[in-house]
Amino acid sequence: MAYLDTQLFLGGEWRDAIDGRSLSVRNPATGQEIGRVAHAGRSDLDIALAAAQRGFETWRDFMPAQRSKIMRAAAALLRERAGDIALLLTQEQGKPLAEARGETLAAADIIEWFAEEGFRVYGRLVPHRSNPAVRQMVIKDPAGPVAAFTPWNFPINQIVRKIGAGLAAGCSMIVKAPEETPASPAALIRAFQDAGLPEGVLGLVFGNPAEISEYLIASPVIRKITFTGSTPVGKLLAGMAGQHMKRVSMELGGHAPVIVCADADVALAVKSAGAAKFRNAGQVCISPTRFLVHRSVKQEFAAALADLARGLKVGHGLAEDTQMGPLANPRRLAAMAEFQQDAVERGATVLTGGERIGAEGNFWEPTVLTDVPLDAKLFNEEPFGPVAGIRGFDRLEEAIAEANRLSYGLAGYAFTRSLASADLLARRVEVGMLWVNTPAAGSAELPFGGLKDSGYGTEGGPEALEAYLNTRAVVIANS
Repeated sequence: MAYLDTQLFLGGEWRDAIDGRSLSVRNPATGQEIGRVAHAGRSDLDIALAAAQRGFETWRDFMPAQRSKIMRAAAALLRERAGDIALLLTQEQGKPLAEARGETLAAADIIEWFAEEGFRVYGRLVPHRSNPAVRQMVIKDPAGPVAAFTPWNFPINQIVRKIGAGLAAGCSMIVKAPEETPASPAALIRAFQDAGLPEGVLGLVFGNPAEISEYLIASPVIRKITFTGSTPVGKLLAGMAGQHMKRVSMELGGHAPVIVCADADVALAVKSAGAAKFRNAGQVCISPTRFLVHRSVKQEFAAALADLARGLKVGHGLAEDTQMGPLANPRRLAAMAEFQQDAVERGATVLTGGERIGAEGNFWEPTVLTDVPLDAKLFNEEPFGPVAGIRGFDRLEEAIAEANRLSYGLAGYAFTRSLASADLLARRVEVGMLWVNTPAAGSAELPFGGLKDSGYGTEGGPEALEAYLNTRAVVIANS
């Protein structure tokens, strides 16, 4: 599918920015410009806000069954178009075509799940203490128009987790999608448009992130903010929202620990955690990064993980045999080099990788380092790339303490054959999501979110809809 320029979606229409501005979109595998994306200004945002208000006034009165029908139709269109959308996603983001297609199909599943969960937004009746003629009700209403800010690493998935819950709850939404990867979000929005979503219920804008966030968050039209991205930016946006008493959901950075116990199935641990580590070139918020391995199996695990990394086929995402694509931009290459150099200078050993691949595109070798010291940058800051750091431990309590040492608390992984150890891990590892002896699977029906500096709120399960609902008490007495 040919890569075309991407427009804004305002008031049910695709249009260029009023002032004609646009930004370059580059293929991270080649560094070449492949298209342009419209750059919204304040006049465009005013149109988006007015449309979102009108859309909310329409959509909030749709019955759950009516909302569900449209959302399910959008999911069906996504499935029909998954091949074409995946081509766009791979060209602008870099991930292998199979991963891009999988992301698109998973998005359809998430939309369908929320389309049905919208039927289960219930209020309740509360008996009065003394007067049976008084009717006491608890009512749940949609919160209002929402501003959603999403990242480039999963340009469809991160949007659909927000709009799935928001639309099911009855909210309208303005999506500020990533400028680096605009075409695939546009294709997602177009599926809703073609499914019959009323004008103004969804808007799509691109431009200067700081300017757009500041303008939308301050607007009295917007009643809720949802953001996925880095912890520093999330804290900034949460502070801005707090000034205006806006409700906020934050899915922020992670630095996921992996605890491999002495009794672990090492082959399973390597296969499961290794696949998660190098998925999307490590540019995943729940990517495992700090590998804490019992000393009795550390050498075996490290050698096997290095073998897995060494055997990965790195290349252009459109190539049939590619298993890992490029990093998103040149900044990520510089970051990988910095993490690598710092760890080695502090005593870590490179088992495999650690170098840029070629001079064209943003390719970095899948990298495994062992004996990484605790003061290394790699064990304190999220690398967000294909670099795994390993260090040993003697007691499980020691590993848990290290897993909890940082302010991150998004995801964690563990491998053990002991039910007692699994129970201890479940109770003591401070993360919003923990997978034991299994790969990560962020299904729509489970909460998806973090603790501590990794954010608050969730983008999965029934709990996700609560963030988009107002809970009100209404008492009616006969006069």
